[in-house]
Amino acid sequence: MSQRNTDVLNASVPILIAIGGATATGKSSLAIDLAQKLPGVILSADSRQIYREFDIGTAKPTIAERQQAPHHLIDLCNPTETLTLADYQTLAQQQIDRLHQSQTAIPLLVGGTGLYIKSIVRGLKIPRVAPQPELRSQLQALGQPQCYAMLRQVDPVSTEKIHCNDRVRTLRALEVFYVTGRPISQQQGEQPPPYPILQIGLDANWEQLTRRIEQRTAQMIANGFVEEVDRLCQKYGVDLPLLNTLGYQEIRQFLSGEISLTEAQSRVVLHTRQFAKQQRTWFHADRSIEWFDADAPDLSDRVMKRVKEFVQIAAGNFPPFDRRTFKIS
Repeated sequence: MSQRNTDVLNASVPILIAIGGATATGKSSLAIDLAQKLPGVILSADSRQIYREFDIGTAKPTIAERQQAPHHLIDLCNPTETLTLADYQTLAQQQIDRLHQSQTAIPLLVGGTGLYIKSIVRGLKIPRVAPQPELRSQLQALGQPQCYAMLRQVDPVSTEKIHCNDRVRTLRALEVFYVTGRPISQQQGEQPPPYPILQIGLDANWEQLTRRIEQRTAQMIANGFVEEVDRLCQKYGVDLPLLNTLGYQEIRQFLSGEISLTEAQSRVVLHTRQFAKQQRTWFHADRSIEWFDADAPDLSDRVMKRVKEFVQIAAGNFPPFDRRTFKIS
Protein backbone atom coordinates (compact mmCIF):
# COMPACT_ATOMS: atom_id res chain seq x y z
CA MET A 1 0.00 0.00 0.00
CA SER A 2 1.20 3.54 -0.68
CA GLN A 3 1.95 5.76 2.27
CA ARG A 4 -0.90 8.17 2.96
CA ASN A 5 -0.16 11.61 4.34
CA THR A 6 -2.29 13.90 6.46
CA ASP A 7 -3.74 15.88 3.54
CA VAL A 8 -7.44 15.47 4.33
CA LEU A 9 -10.35 16.54 2.12
CA ASN A 10 -13.82 16.71 3.63
CA ALA A 11 -16.41 15.79 1.01
CA SER A 12 -20.05 16.18 1.96
CA VAL A 13 -21.36 14.42 -1.15
CA PRO A 14 -20.91 10.94 -2.60
CA ILE A 15 -18.92 10.82 -5.84
CA LEU A 16 -17.94 8.37 -8.56
CA ILE A 17 -14.73 8.25 -10.57
CA ALA A 18 -14.89 6.40 -13.90
CA ILE A 19 -11.72 5.37 -15.74
CA GLY A 20 -12.13 4.25 -19.35
CA GLY A 21 -10.20 3.94 -22.57
CA ALA A 22 -8.90 1.42 -25.07
CA THR A 23 -7.46 -1.92 -24.08
CA ALA A 24 -3.81 -1.99 -22.90
CA THR A 25 -3.72 1.68 -21.87
CA GLY A 26 -2.98 0.88 -18.22
CA LYS A 27 -6.41 1.51 -16.70
CA SER A 28 -6.05 -1.24 -14.10
CA SER A 29 -2.64 -0.17 -12.80
CA LEU A 30 -3.77 3.45 -12.51
CA ALA A 31 -6.93 2.37 -10.70
CA ILE A 32 -4.98 0.30 -8.18
CA ASP A 33 -2.68 3.25 -7.51
CA LEU A 34 -5.65 5.58 -6.98
CA ALA A 35 -7.48 3.04 -4.83
CA GLN A 36 -4.48 2.84 -2.50
CA LYS A 37 -4.18 6.61 -2.17
CA LEU A 38 -7.81 7.72 -1.83
CA PRO A 39 -8.78 5.06 -0.51
CA GLY A 40 -10.97 3.59 -3.22
CA VAL A 41 -12.70 0.40 -4.31
CA ILE A 42 -12.44 -0.79 -7.91
CA LEU A 43 -15.62 -1.80 -9.74
CA SER A 44 -14.83 -3.62 -12.97
CA ALA A 45 -16.55 -2.42 -16.15
CA ASP A 46 -15.45 -5.27 -18.42
CA SER A 47 -18.01 -7.46 -20.17
CA ARG A 48 -15.83 -10.58 -20.08
CA GLN A 49 -14.25 -10.30 -16.65
CA ILE A 50 -17.70 -11.02 -15.21
CA TYR A 51 -17.20 -14.68 -16.23
CA ARG A 52 -15.40 -17.13 -13.97
CA GLU A 53 -12.41 -19.06 -15.38
CA PHE A 54 -11.86 -16.58 -18.22
CA ASP A 55 -8.85 -14.98 -16.61
CA ILE A 56 -5.67 -14.53 -18.64
CA GLY A 57 -7.31 -13.70 -21.96
CA THR A 58 -9.53 -11.05 -20.38
CA ALA A 59 -6.64 -9.42 -18.48
CA LYS A 60 -8.58 -10.03 -15.27
CA PRO A 61 -6.85 -8.64 -12.16
CA THR A 62 -4.57 -11.25 -10.66
CA ILE A 63 -4.78 -12.42 -7.06
CA ALA A 64 -1.77 -10.23 -6.24
CA GLU A 65 -3.47 -7.19 -7.77
CA ARG A 66 -6.67 -7.87 -5.87
CA GLN A 67 -4.66 -7.94 -2.67
CA GLN A 68 -3.40 -4.43 -3.42
CA ALA A 69 -6.90 -2.97 -3.72
CA PRO A 70 -10.48 -4.25 -3.34
CA HIS A 71 -12.06 -5.37 -6.64
CA HIS A 72 -15.74 -6.08 -7.33
CA LEU A 73 -17.93 -7.05 -10.30
CA ILE A 74 -15.60 -9.78 -11.54
CA ASP A 75 -16.34 -13.53 -11.53
CA LEU A 76 -20.06 -12.88 -11.29
CA CYS A 77 -21.31 -15.89 -13.27
CA ASN A 78 -20.30 -19.13 -14.95
CA PRO A 79 -19.27 -19.18 -18.64
CA THR A 80 -22.51 -20.95 -19.58
CA GLU A 81 -24.69 -18.27 -17.97
CA THR A 82 -25.85 -14.92 -19.33
CA LEU A 83 -25.52 -11.61 -17.53
CA THR A 84 -27.39 -8.83 -19.31
CA LEU A 85 -26.48 -5.16 -19.38
CA ALA A 86 -29.45 -4.52 -17.10
CA ASP A 87 -28.11 -7.11 -14.65
CA TYR A 88 -24.71 -5.48 -14.64
CA GLN A 89 -26.18 -2.02 -14.16
CA THR A 90 -28.18 -3.18 -11.15
CA LEU A 91 -25.19 -4.86 -9.51
CA ALA A 92 -22.92 -1.88 -10.14
CA GLN A 93 -25.44 0.60 -8.79
CA GLN A 94 -25.86 -1.53 -5.68
CA GLN A 95 -22.11 -1.57 -5.08
CA ILE A 96 -21.88 2.21 -5.55
CA ASP A 97 -24.78 2.77 -3.15
CA ARG A 98 -23.15 0.56 -0.50
CA LEU A 99 -19.89 2.48 -0.74
CA HIS A 100 -21.69 5.80 -0.51
CA GLN A 101 -23.64 4.66 2.53
CA SER A 102 -20.60 3.18 4.29
CA GLN A 103 -18.58 6.38 3.64
CA THR A 104 -15.37 4.35 3.74
CA ALA A 105 -14.08 4.53 0.16
CA ILE A 106 -14.61 6.17 -3.23
CA PRO A 107 -16.00 3.89 -5.98
CA LEU A 108 -13.76 3.65 -9.05
CA LEU A 109 -15.61 2.33 -12.12
CA VAL A 110 -12.84 0.96 -14.34
CA GLY A 111 -12.84 -0.82 -17.70
CA GLY A 112 -12.98 -0.77 -21.45
CA THR A 113 -16.62 -1.74 -22.00
CA GLY A 114 -18.02 1.66 -22.86
CA LEU A 115 -21.65 0.59 -22.64
CA TYR A 116 -21.13 -0.68 -19.08
CA ILE A 117 -19.71 2.67 -18.02
CA LYS A 118 -22.37 4.61 -19.91
CA SER A 119 -25.14 2.59 -18.26
CA ILE A 120 -23.97 3.95 -14.91
CA VAL A 121 -22.77 7.49 -15.60
CA ARG A 122 -25.75 8.30 -17.84
CA GLY A 123 -28.24 6.19 -15.93
CA LEU A 124 -29.46 4.40 -19.03
CA LYS A 125 -33.01 3.12 -18.80
CA ILE A 126 -32.75 -0.50 -19.89
CA PRO A 127 -35.81 -2.71 -20.41
CA ARG A 128 -35.61 -5.56 -17.89
CA VAL A 129 -36.31 -8.28 -20.43
CA ALA A 130 -34.20 -11.42 -20.25
CA PRO A 131 -33.06 -13.06 -23.50
CA GLN A 132 -35.75 -15.25 -25.04
CA PRO A 133 -33.89 -18.02 -26.95
CA GLU A 134 -37.00 -19.63 -28.43
CA LEU A 135 -38.45 -16.33 -29.62
CA ARG A 136 -35.11 -15.25 -31.06
CA SER A 137 -34.78 -18.54 -32.91
CA GLN A 138 -38.20 -18.08 -34.50
CA LEU A 139 -37.41 -14.50 -35.50
CA GLN A 140 -34.01 -15.41 -36.93
CA ALA A 141 -35.65 -18.05 -39.10
CA LEU A 142 -37.66 -15.28 -40.78
CA GLY A 143 -34.50 -13.50 -41.94
CA GLN A 144 -33.28 -9.98 -41.27
CA PRO A 145 -35.32 -8.20 -44.04
CA GLN A 146 -38.58 -9.62 -42.68
CA CYS A 147 -37.64 -8.88 -39.05
CA TYR A 148 -36.75 -5.30 -39.88
CA ALA A 149 -40.04 -4.85 -41.73
CA MET A 150 -41.87 -6.17 -38.65
CA LEU A 151 -39.97 -3.74 -36.43
CA ARG A 152 -40.89 -0.85 -38.72
CA GLN A 153 -44.55 -1.71 -38.19
CA VAL A 154 -44.47 -2.02 -34.39
CA ASP A 155 -41.72 0.47 -33.51
CA PRO A 156 -40.92 2.91 -36.35
CA VAL A 157 -38.99 5.16 -33.94
CA SER A 158 -36.43 2.39 -33.36
CA THR A 159 -35.89 1.85 -37.08
CA GLU A 160 -34.68 5.46 -37.28
CA LYS A 161 -31.80 4.47 -34.99
CA ILE A 162 -31.22 0.85 -35.99
CA HIS A 163 -29.62 0.10 -39.37
CA CYS A 164 -31.54 -2.30 -41.58
CA ASN A 165 -28.61 -4.75 -41.48
CA ASP A 166 -28.17 -4.64 -37.70
CA ARG A 167 -29.53 -8.07 -36.85
CA VAL A 168 -28.64 -8.01 -33.13
CA ARG A 169 -30.41 -4.75 -32.30
CA THR A 170 -33.36 -5.59 -34.54
CA LEU A 171 -33.91 -8.90 -32.74
CA ARG A 172 -33.54 -7.25 -29.35
CA ALA A 173 -36.10 -4.56 -30.20
CA LEU A 174 -38.59 -7.17 -31.41
CA GLU A 175 -37.89 -9.32 -28.38
CA VAL A 176 -38.68 -6.47 -25.99
CA PHE A 177 -41.84 -5.58 -27.89
CA TYR A 178 -43.26 -9.10 -27.92
CA VAL A 179 -42.42 -9.71 -24.25
CA THR A 180 -43.68 -6.39 -22.84
CA GLY A 181 -46.19 -5.27 -25.44
CA ARG A 182 -44.47 -1.88 -25.62
CA PRO A 183 -41.89 -0.59 -28.14
CA ILE A 184 -38.34 -0.53 -26.81
CA SER A 185 -38.09 3.12 -27.89
CA GLN A 186 -40.70 3.99 -25.25
CA GLN A 187 -38.75 2.20 -22.53
CA GLN A 188 -35.35 3.75 -23.17
CA GLY A 189 -33.81 7.03 -22.10
CA GLU A 190 -31.46 8.35 -19.45
CA GLN A 191 -31.74 9.22 -15.78
CA PRO A 192 -28.26 10.33 -14.61
CA PRO A 193 -27.42 9.61 -10.97
CA PRO A 194 -27.61 12.50 -8.49
CA TYR A 195 -23.97 12.34 -7.39
CA PRO A 196 -21.01 14.09 -9.12
CA ILE A 197 -19.01 11.95 -11.56
CA LEU A 198 -15.48 12.48 -12.80
CA GLN A 199 -14.75 10.63 -16.04
CA ILE A 200 -11.09 9.98 -16.80
CA GLY A 201 -9.87 8.60 -20.11
CA LEU A 202 -6.49 7.06 -20.85
CA ASP A 203 -5.05 7.18 -24.35
CA ALA A 204 -1.73 6.64 -26.11
CA ASN A 205 -0.48 7.37 -29.60
CA TRP A 206 -1.21 4.56 -32.02
CA GLU A 207 2.39 3.37 -32.34
CA GLN A 208 2.83 3.11 -28.57
CA LEU A 209 -0.57 1.47 -28.13
CA THR A 210 0.39 -1.15 -30.70
CA ARG A 211 3.58 -1.90 -28.75
CA ARG A 212 1.55 -2.21 -25.57
CA ILE A 213 -0.82 -4.67 -27.26
CA GLU A 214 2.06 -6.73 -28.64
CA GLN A 215 3.76 -6.89 -25.25
CA ARG A 216 0.59 -7.80 -23.40
CA THR A 217 -0.31 -10.52 -25.89
CA ALA A 218 3.16 -12.08 -25.55
CA GLN A 219 2.88 -11.88 -21.77
CA MET A 220 -0.52 -13.57 -21.80
CA ILE A 221 0.89 -16.51 -23.73
CA ALA A 222 3.88 -16.69 -21.39
CA ASN A 223 1.47 -16.69 -18.44
CA GLY A 224 -0.40 -19.76 -19.72
CA PHE A 225 -3.07 -18.41 -22.04
CA VAL A 226 -2.87 -21.45 -24.33
CA GLU A 227 -3.31 -23.78 -21.36
CA GLU A 228 -6.28 -21.74 -20.16
CA VAL A 229 -8.05 -21.99 -23.51
CA ASP A 230 -7.29 -25.72 -23.76
CA ARG A 231 -8.75 -26.30 -20.30
CA LEU A 232 -11.89 -24.32 -21.16
CA CYS A 233 -12.36 -26.18 -24.46
CA GLN A 234 -12.16 -29.52 -22.71
CA LYS A 235 -14.53 -28.48 -19.94
CA TYR A 236 -17.18 -26.61 -21.92
CA GLY A 237 -16.65 -27.69 -25.54
CA VAL A 238 -15.33 -25.64 -28.44
CA ASP A 239 -18.81 -24.31 -29.24
CA LEU A 240 -19.02 -22.24 -26.06
CA PRO A 241 -19.83 -18.69 -27.32
CA LEU A 242 -17.18 -17.07 -25.10
CA LEU A 243 -14.52 -19.13 -26.86
CA ASN A 244 -15.34 -17.23 -30.04
CA THR A 245 -14.39 -13.88 -28.50
CA LEU A 246 -11.18 -11.88 -28.91
CA GLY A 247 -8.07 -13.85 -28.08
CA TYR A 248 -9.82 -17.08 -27.20
CA GLN A 249 -10.95 -17.69 -30.78
CA GLU A 250 -7.43 -17.37 -32.18
CA ILE A 251 -5.87 -19.62 -29.55
CA ARG A 252 -8.67 -22.15 -30.06
CA GLN A 253 -7.83 -22.19 -33.77
CA PHE A 254 -4.22 -22.97 -32.87
CA LEU A 255 -5.29 -25.81 -30.58
CA SER A 256 -7.43 -27.30 -33.35
CA GLY A 257 -4.44 -27.27 -35.71
CA GLU A 258 -5.85 -24.65 -38.07
CA ILE A 259 -2.98 -22.19 -37.55
CA SER A 260 0.41 -22.04 -35.84
CA LEU A 261 0.92 -20.42 -32.46
CA THR A 262 2.90 -17.63 -34.14
CA GLU A 263 0.00 -16.95 -36.49
CA ALA A 264 -2.47 -17.11 -33.61
CA GLN A 265 -0.44 -14.54 -31.69
CA SER A 266 -0.27 -12.27 -34.73
CA ARG A 267 -4.02 -12.50 -35.22
CA VAL A 268 -4.67 -11.68 -31.57
CA VAL A 269 -2.55 -8.55 -31.92
CA LEU A 270 -4.29 -7.56 -35.16
CA HIS A 271 -7.79 -8.11 -33.83
CA THR A 272 -6.97 -6.39 -30.54
CA ARG A 273 -5.72 -3.35 -32.48
CA GLN A 274 -9.00 -3.29 -34.40
CA PHE A 275 -10.94 -3.55 -31.16
CA ALA A 276 -8.87 -0.78 -29.57
CA LYS A 277 -9.70 1.47 -32.51
CA GLN A 278 -13.40 0.88 -31.95
CA GLN A 279 -13.00 1.59 -28.22
CA ARG A 280 -11.20 4.86 -28.91
CA THR A 281 -13.97 5.96 -31.25
CA TRP A 282 -16.61 5.14 -28.64
CA PHE A 283 -14.91 6.90 -25.73
CA HIS A 284 -13.80 9.97 -27.69
CA ALA A 285 -17.43 10.59 -28.67
CA ASP A 286 -18.12 11.40 -25.01
CA ARG A 287 -17.03 15.00 -24.45
CA SER A 288 -17.41 14.75 -20.68
CA ILE A 289 -14.31 12.53 -20.47
CA GLU A 290 -11.08 14.22 -19.40
CA TRP A 291 -8.15 12.66 -21.24
CA PHE A 292 -4.69 11.80 -19.93
CA ASP A 293 -1.61 10.47 -21.73
CA ALA A 294 -1.19 6.83 -20.66
CA ASP A 295 2.57 7.08 -21.21
CA ALA A 296 3.14 10.24 -19.18
CA PRO A 297 5.77 9.51 -16.50
CA ASP A 298 3.78 11.53 -13.95
CA LEU A 299 0.38 10.11 -14.95
CA SER A 300 -0.63 9.11 -11.43
CA ASP A 301 0.30 12.51 -9.99
CA ARG A 302 -1.64 14.34 -12.70
CA VAL A 303 -4.74 12.25 -12.16
CA MET A 304 -4.51 12.58 -8.37
CA LYS A 305 -4.27 16.35 -8.70
CA ARG A 306 -7.43 16.38 -10.83
CA VAL A 307 -9.22 14.07 -8.38
CA LYS A 308 -8.40 16.42 -5.48
CA GLU A 309 -9.75 19.39 -7.44
CA PHE A 310 -12.89 17.46 -8.31
CA VAL A 311 -13.55 16.40 -4.71
CA GLN A 312 -13.09 19.96 -3.47
CA ILE A 313 -15.42 21.40 -6.13
CA ALA A 314 -18.01 18.68 -5.52
CA ALA A 315 -17.94 19.32 -1.79
CA GLY A 316 -18.44 23.05 -2.32
CA ASN A 317 -21.07 23.02 -5.06
CA PHE A 318 -23.44 20.21 -4.11
CA PRO A 319 -25.93 19.96 -1.23
CA PRO A 320 -24.70 17.95 1.79
CA PHE A 321 -25.42 14.23 1.57
CA ASP A 322 -23.58 13.07 4.66
CA ARG A 323 -20.31 13.80 6.35
CA ARG A 324 -17.39 12.07 4.62
CA THR A 325 -13.66 12.29 5.25
CA PHE A 326 -11.14 10.83 2.81
CA LYS A 327 -7.40 10.79 3.36
CA ILE A 328 -5.78 11.80 0.12
CA SER A 329 -2.12 11.01 -0.57
